[in-house]
Amino acid sequence: MKKKIVFIIVPLVAVVLFAALAGRLLVADSPERSDAIVVLAGDSMDTRYARGMELLRQGYGHHLFVDAAADSHFFGKTPAAYAEAFLKQDAGEMAAQVSVCPFAQDSTITETAYVQKCLAPIGAKSVLLVTSDFHSGRALSIFRKKLPQYHWSMAAAYDPDVFGMRWWRHREWAKTTFLEWLKTVWWNGIDRWR
Repeated sequence: MKKKIVFIIVPLVAVVLFAALAGRLLVADSPERSDAIVVLAGDSMDTRYARGMELLRQGYGHHLFVDAAADSHFFGKTPAAYAEAFLKQDAGEMAAQVSVCPFAQDSTITETAYVQKCLAPIGAKSVLLVTSDFHSGRALSIFRKKLPQYHWSMAAAYDPDVFGMRWWRHREWAKTTFLEWLKTVWWNGIDRWR
């Protein structure tokens, strides 16, 4: 009888503990001064870009790259073209230190190859990634695995409309947490070993 209780209680406690920490376990946020800053694509409210510019202004990097898709069109232009125009207007005195890194294929894994092409001309050795908080842990793992020749660090951009570490408090946060854990499990169980 005691063994039965242990076999029930231990997994139950593990599930509850994991659920309580599920949001926090997704987040990596430990920025380091680097040669370059790369803002990953996928942000709908410019929070990643704003965080990247904040870090550039604080001296965390010498050049900031903003990833933007070049393989799709909206109203006659690619997101990369829209990003170019936006950066010229928004970056102000930092415009010479900011550029678009165009990519194709909407995947963090394929994005690594395009980021490498953008980093090569400036001779970067260390790179600070900026992405959404929920995506930060997986993105850092992917870039470290795919491009080990660089020293990587991560800065998380927080958007409370999309995600919070106490994921159970809002429906949107719960969806984001669930989907990111699916992607994290897939990355660690399958894609990492390909």
